[in-house]
Order: sequence, then C-alpha cells, then structure tokens
Amino acid sequence: MTSDEIRERYLSFFESRDHKRLPSASLVPAEHDPSVLLTTAGMHPLKPYFQGREKPPHHRLTSCQKCFRTPDIDQIGLTTRHLTCFEMLGNFSIGDYFKADAARFAWELSLEGFGFNPDDIWVTVFEGDEELGLGPDQEAIDIWLEIGVPRERIVLCPRSENFWQAGPTGPCGPCSELYLDRGLDFGKEDDLPGGDNERFLEYWNLVFMQFEQNPVGTLTPLPAPSIDTGLGLNRMALIQQGVTSIFETDQFVPLIQLGEQLSGKTYDSGDVAVDRALRILADHTRGMSFLIADGVVPSNEDRGYVLRRLMRRAIVQGRRIGIEPVFLPKYAQVVRETMGKAYPELIEQADTVDMWLTNEEESFNRTLEQGMKMLEDVIETAKRTGAEGIGADEAFRLHDTYGFPFDLTLELAAERGVGVDERGFEDLMEEQRTRARASAGREGGEDAREQLRVFASSAGEPTKFTGYETTEQATAVASVAVEDGRVLAKLVESPFYATGGGQVHDGGVIECEDGNCSAKVVDVVRLGDDQALVLEPLTGELKDGERVWARVDRRARRATECNHTATHLLHAALRERLGTHVHQAGSYVGPDKLRFDFTHGSPLSAEDRAWVEDRVNAMVLENQPVRALTTTLDEAKSLGAMALFGEKYGDVVRMVEVGDGGFSRELCGGTHVRSTAEIGVFKITQETSSAANVRRIEAITGPLGVELLRRHDRELTAAAVALRTQPDTVAEAAETAVRKRREAEKALEKGAGAADTSVGEVVEIGGVKAVFEIREVPNPKALPDLADKLRGQLGDPAVVVLGAPGEGRASLLVSATPGAVAAGVKAGAIVKVAAAVVGGGGGGRDNMAQAGGKDPEKLPDALAAARAEIERALAGSGA
Repeated sequence: MTSDEIRERYLSFFESRDHKRLPSASLVPAEHDPSVLLTTAGMHPLKPYFQGREKPPHHRLTSCQKCFRTPDIDQIGLTTRHLTCFEMLGNFSIGDYFKADAARFAWELSLEGFGFNPDDIWVTVFEGDEELGLGPDQEAIDIWLEIGVPRERIVLCPRSENFWQAGPTGPCGPCSELYLDRGLDFGKEDDLPGGDNERFLEYWNLVFMQFEQNPVGTLTPLPAPSIDTGLGLNRMALIQQGVTSIFETDQFVPLIQLGEQLSGKTYDSGDVAVDRALRILADHTRGMSFLIADGVVPSNEDRGYVLRRLMRRAIVQGRRIGIEPVFLPKYAQVVRETMGKAYPELIEQADTVDMWLTNEEESFNRTLEQGMKMLEDVIETAKRTGAEGIGADEAFRLHDTYGFPFDLTLELAAERGVGVDERGFEDLMEEQRTRARASAGREGGEDAREQLRVFASSAGEPTKFTGYETTEQATAVASVAVEDGRVLAKLVESPFYATGGGQVHDGGVIECEDGNCSAKVVDVVRLGDDQALVLEPLTGELKDGERVWARVDRRARRATECNHTATHLLHAALRERLGTHVHQAGSYVGPDKLRFDFTHGSPLSAEDRAWVEDRVNAMVLENQPVRALTTTLDEAKSLGAMALFGEKYGDVVRMVEVGDGGFSRELCGGTHVRSTAEIGVFKITQETSSAANVRRIEAITGPLGVELLRRHDRELTAAAVALRTQPDTVAEAAETAVRKRREAEKALEKGAGAADTSVGEVVEIGGVKAVFEIREVPNPKALPDLADKLRGQLGDPAVVVLGAPGEGRASLLVSATPGAVAAGVKAGAIVKVAAAVVGGGGGGRDNMAQAGGKDPEKLPDALAAARAEIERALAGSGA
C-alpha cells in the first residue's frame, strides 16, 4: 500500500462516518496562535475549536496534517525512524462521540482498512496517577474488552506515557495507544508495549480529552468531552510496505536514490557515515521544501533559523559525500514529484523554493570557504603556540558569527591532530540559548485577551460586524463590564473594525440614544468571529441593554482604507517587478501610513523602487474599481487570489480585487476604498531590512502624501538658496560642496601630520618604550598616520597611546610594534580600558586599535588608565 493510498484510505473511511475532511493547515501556525514556531501535531490547527474560541465547521473532523518538530533535528540520520517533517492522520470529535466510538473506529480501520491480524494488536491504557487523583481508566479497559481485545493484551501505562496535556492548564485526559506486535524477530518474549523495544510498534494514539486542568493542579470534568487522535502516515507506510526503516518507504526511496546518483555512493552498504548523510539529505530537503512553500525564508531567527539550520546541515552532508553544488534544487524537484499531488503548494511555489535553495547554498558555500580559511589560521596558531587545542571562544565565534558548523570544526581539527574544547563550546551555546529564552519571554497579553474572550462569550451571540456597509450604526449594548480598570463592552451590531490582517482597529464614539452617556472607543479586539470594545467613558454610565449610536471616526477610517488598498497594489507591483517569490511577511495598515514586509533577499535598487512607486500610482490614476466578493476558498484559489501564509481560512472567504482582478486579487477581511483614485497619491518613504531575507517598505497616501511632497519641495528650495543654485541643480551643487570639503579636510590632515611629529616624553615599561600624549588634530582620521610617525622614531619594542579632544567627543588610538605585541601589549585591550574612562568604547587588533568617547575632559585619566593596563600586561608576561 503506497503512502498516497494510506492517506486516502484513512480520510475516506472517516468521511463515510460523517467526518468533514479538512485540508492540511500551513506549517506556519495561524496568526492568533503564537504559542509555537511551527505546526507540531494534527490537532494544533484545531485548538480554537477544542478550546471553544471558534465554532468548528462540523462536530466530526478528519485531516492529514503536515507537521514539523525541531527537537528531532539532531537525531535525524542517526536512527531510521526520526523525521523533522512528517504527516499525521487524525480523526477528531468536538463534543460528539467519545471513547467507545473512537476505539471502535480505530479497531475497524486497523482490521478492515489496513489488514492487521487482530491477534497482533495490543493496546495501552492509563494506569492512574495518585497526584492527579485518578485511578486506572477502567472505562477504556471495558471498551477494549467489549471490542474483543483479550485482557492480557491490554497494558496499563503511567502518566508519562498515557496522559496527554498541552501545558500546565487547559484540556487534558488519558490516552489509549494501539501497538502492532512484530514478533520475536524484533524482540524478546517478555517485551511489552510502552517499553523501550523494537518488537511493539505504536501506530495510533487516541486522546480522550475529558478534563480541564486548573492552575492549582486540580482536574475538572469537561462539559463536552472530545477526541483527538493521531496516526503517523510514515510509520504506517513502514508497516504496510514491509520494510524496517522509514527511509525505505515510497516517499523516501527516490530521495535516497538521488543522493546515491549525485554522490556515487551506495546506501546501506556498511558505511555508517554515508548512510547517515543520505538520510539527513532525504529528510531535510523534504522539510525545507515544505517550509519555503509555506512562506518561511532563511534567517537567524525563529522559524527562519530552523529552515537555515536544515539547509546548512544538508549542504555540509552533501559536501562530505562528494556531491557537487548546487544540489538542493535537485532534491526539491524529487520532493515535488513524490509529494506534489497531495500538497499542490509544493508545485505552485516551485520557483520560490528553488530560488531560496540556490541562494542559500551558494551563500553558505562561500561561508564554508571563508570559515575553513579562518579555522586553518586558528589551527596553525594553536600548533605554533603549543596550545592544547582550539579554545571554546574561537569555535563559538566561527559558529555564531560566521555560521561555520561546529561538527565540521571538530572533523577538520581532528584531521590535523588538534583537539577542540567541546565542553566549553556547549557551555557558550547554553548561555546563548538562555539569553534567547529570556528575550523571548512574552508579556501578559494572552491573559488579557483570554479575559476579553471570556467576557464576550458570556455575553451571548457574536457581534454582527456592519462596518463594510456603514460607519454609523444604531444598536444595543449586549454587555458592559469593568475589569482591571478597563471598561469592556460588547454590541449587538458594530460598525467598528477589529484589529486584524495588519489593519488597525477603528476609533470612534458610542452615544446613548437618550443623550445621557457617551464613551470613546480606544480598542476593538478580534475574538474569532466575535469582537469586544475597550472604552474610555466620556459622560454618564453605559448599561447593559442600552440603545446607542455607534459612530466610527470616518476620517481615520478613510485614510486607513486608502493605505490598505495601496498595500494590495504595492504587493502586486512588487511581485510583477521582482518575481513571484515575493510574499507578504507582515504589515501595518493605519491612518498614518502603511508598512509592508515582504520576502526578498536584497535591497531594492533606486530603479526598482521608482518603478514600483510609478506602477502603483499608475493604477491609482486609472481609477480602477475595488470590489469585495464572498466566494468559496476553492473558487478563490482557482482565480489566483493571494492568501497569507499562516492564515487559516474557512470554506467561505472574502476576496478583494482591483479592476478585473488581473493585477491584484487577495483574500482579505479588511476595509478598502471603492476605487483606486480615492488613494490620491502613493509615496514610498523608506525601504529597509526587516529581517534576514525580508525587506520592509513604508509609504503614505492621500493628503499625507501630498503634504510630504510639499515639504520636500520646500526643503529643496531652501537647499538651493543655501547652495546658491537653482532647485534643479541642487544635487550637482551639493556634490561639488562635499568634494571641496573633503579636499580641505585632507589638506588639514596632511598639514597636521607634517606640523608636529616630534616625540614628547618617552617612558620605559618592562623594556618597552611608551609615549602617552594628547594631541590637537583637525580630524581623528589623522591619528593613525601621526602614530605611525611617532612609533617609527621609537624603534622596537614600542607603544604609542594618543588622545585627541573634539567638540563633545574624545578620540583614542593605541599603536604597538611587533616586539611590544610579543611582549604582551595588546592594543585592543588597552584602548578598551581607556575608552571606558571617557564614556565610550572601541577595539581593534593587537597592534592597532581605536576608540571614541563623549567626555574629552577625562582624556588625561584615560591615558593614565592605558598606562596602568600596559604595566599590568607587561608585568603579567614577565617582561
């Protein structure tokens, strides 16, 4: 049975039993779920349904979800089971059937669908836990006995194995797992499921979510228990295809064969290193293809770092077994051939996937070449100085600053007979991880959001949003409350747009119909298909049931709509100019400006920026109509509508198109102008880097754009007056003025160097001649030349320490001869000490270092500190 057949057999089985088939969600979790970097389980995209935050499309669901788990990265290749990217089949009941039906479904599909012998199936159940106050799951035991599983094949397992909980609080419950007994060829007579053995292979996990874990550690029965199950497709393929390794199943064999073809090596021929490399390449290239197809780009942060780590591990392994670059795109093609039918995004994003793979491989190959040269220098230094090996600092610097893999450092050092401080390196890595965890700590925003959700859900049916049709609504207050100093309100109908999709919330006021109360809207929070308002009371007191007028700030709304539609035009123009690899990576749309983050590996040229700006303004001048349509997700995709990566869409979506949709068509829930001419003008204010391989454009539209152009005109006129020229020749005049200034500065520097190069007081410290002087120079750039001339008069060994005052600044320079460096003088360390005295910082090489500070009055103290540091260094070296 092929993997495709296993997937279809599972999903169609549950479809025939009233389950709604869901497509796989993105590997990038939905915007409202920041709890994890990547989708890690089949139930993860369904959490809002299980938690009651959103209404499910059906009470019975089934899916095949692509998943990614980062903890297994280091295990890939060492075992024949671990994968980073895998498929998880699941059937789910949200307040519908429970343990009995879940067990019966699993038993029926195991026998009739997958052809298992009932005598080979064992099950585990929860044995109970004293701390939780729970006994054995007797209900599950009785159900399995009723189904026909003998009691001796029902094994009790502890909480660590058979009790599921997502965290310290939330839904949780016991599990029951199905195992296949593969016989004594794989183990011993006394082996049992749940133990560490190869005989029993777990293939299905049934989670019975029947409790709510409270913060104090107690369990409360859920009013509507639910079912969450998971069956690993890749593990089932291993069983069905009669092989002992996942890498021998139909999804992986073509990738292993490609590696053999490219490397000239043979898999499973007894060479452990080759087998490991081929397995890593097969797994990692699958993972990176799926990640990029879901909008992830390589970077040094979050999920982008996970992707980069996969790519670099694969590149290193490919080099080790002799695969010539560039080879990652060749693997991606095979991934598309084996997985593209089930996951069409792999084919749709083929060009984008290949582009990022090629760019990263070429870039990392340059990094490897540079790193190898640096490592060679480190190894030579260690050998020359008689050091025990490469220090942790050097190895960590190669890894952290230059991206050179630590395992490659170990391998190359071993080849040269040099050791590496592995323990010290791991300590430095742990320090880095600790800092990362500390900086990633989130504030209590989720608690405040949960508070709003509870308030809104307790107030009845979701608020009906009317803001697409009107900015003024006669409505009623469904509920009002004061919590933690905030006034919360929920309306029956609301014209206020809630923050979402990058667009900020509407502002405005709520006024009682009788005129006795009013409040300012300071926040509108989106809660699934509901919303809650945060208010600032103005007059009177708002009450439950009050009839009110809800009025949106029209001026701010109109400005926001101009910026939102302009963002769509900008997105389309960027893809037209730069390529279809451009995807939205974040946005801000408010009344003041728009900010658009997009995937692209390099800054825009002046020509690209001008072209994109002109293209958007051309669409504005064409006065194209802007329409919002409600359609099915499948229909929108067939029309080529752009969707946001990581966003979760229902069966029915809102699609915004400009003109006939040929230029711009996106899935969007935001508010927009009725025609592009309403935007008035579009002006890019800046283009910068947002993150690795992500660029950011900020722009303004409408009256703000016109005012910016007027300000630029005023500034241009003022500059022309100052330069005594006309506005249209300001650039040329400015270039001339700058050139003349530079020539004057060079003349001053040259004059200063020639004016006074005599050596003042010379002191001798441990056999090293030293000069400590404060000099007046026109520019700190003159210091190195002056130091060279002074040092040349002193001979070797010698050190020169210079300080130069300026307006509100102090400059420092330390220059040491080779003999002084050999004696223990380190210019970088000395200048660092001196710079701290003048309130600054700096550094450099052992023979030359510069620094700056903000307190020129303390230059004498700084030179004294430098002298003390030299004395300490020379005393410590025995000079």
